[in-house]
Amino acid sequence: MFNFGRNRPSLFSEKLFDQKIKNKIMSLNLMDMLQGNMSDALIDQLSNQIGGADRQQTAKATEGIMTTLMGALAKNASTPEGASSLFNALEKDHDGGILNDLSGLIGGNVRPEQQRAANGMGILKHLLGGKQNGAIDMISQMSGLDSGKTGNLMSMLAPIIMGTLGQTKRQQGLDVGGIASLLTNSVATQRGSNNPTMDLVTRMLDADGDGSIVDDVASKGLGILSRFLGRKRR
Repeated sequence: MFNFGRNRPSLFSEKLFDQKIKNKIMSLNLMDMLQGNMSDALIDQLSNQIGGADRQQTAKATEGIMTTLMGALAKNASTPEGASSLFNALEKDHDGGILNDLSGLIGGNVRPEQQRAANGMGILKHLLGGKQNGAIDMISQMSGLDSGKTGNLMSMLAPIIMGTLGQTKRQQGLDVGGIASLLTNSVATQRGSNNPTMDLVTRMLDADGDGSIVDDVASKGLGILSRFLGRKRR
């Protein structure tokens, strides 16, 4: 008697395995992971590093930057080509090792082999392109932090965001589709939490030209946005 396929998993087993992977991805939230890296001491160091900024403004700007770059990552990964490009970048340069010494990263003290992973300006250019200034202006308005300090803060946080995503990819064994799903779900979670910043980020990324949405920020109400950005750091 022949038993073709005896060692092959059943279709039910394959579907169950796929569902377990989907459930695992659904349980992950990139924003929660990012916020977990932002200790009070790290916020203080960031404030000092960008020129003695107000701590509360730095915390609010940090929230806005994380939301913005997470939205940009999700947009980039929304096409097969973009998702593949992001996956390859994580494989090559962003395994999460840079998170082992965040204080050193912020202070500009990184090992030679981590230079590409620590290149915040390069990351921002790839993620935001010509909309970088529009993003900086938006976050500056929402947080009260001046645009120069906001830009510096953004370049410091970009490697942390990529490192966190790369670390999650490695630890959870995510493939290209898993990375794209993680980002999509994380953005959806922010929208579901009534985060007004995510709506503005989406408008900024979808806008023509440099992505400036100064009028939209004003119409949303700076007080509402500011309170939302600051409420999780109290």
